[in-house]
Amino acid sequence: MTLNEYQNQAATFAFYKEDDLSYCALGITGEGGEIADHVKKMIRDDAKILTEDRKDHLLKELGDVMWYVARMAGKLGYTLDDVAITNIEKLNDRTRRGVQHGSGDNR
Repeated sequence: MTLNEYQNQAATFAFYKEDDLSYCALGITGEGGEIADHVKKMIRDDAKILTEDRKDHLLKELGDVMWYVARMAGKLGYTLDDVAITNIEKLNDRTRRGVQHGSGDNR
C-alpha cells in the first residue's frame, strides 16, 4: 500500500462531522501521548524491555497517529506523499547545511 492509498482508505473511516484542523491536531497529540504512556510503562513495568505485547500496542498507536496525520494533511490540501517528500527535502537540506541538530523550525 502506498501512502496516498492509505490516506484515501483512511478517509473512509472519518465519522466526526466537524473533522477540522483542531480535531486532527488534538488527535495527533492524544495518540502521541498514548505512545509515550506505553514507553513509560515499558520503563516502569517491563524493566525497560520492549515486550512483544508492548511492541504490538505501539504499532497500533502509531497507526492512530498516522490516521490523524493523513486526515490533517488532507484538510490542508496535501497528500501523504507531499508530506513525506517535503520532510525528506527538509532533512536533506539540514544535513547538507550541517544543522540537523538543535532546535527551531528555520535552522
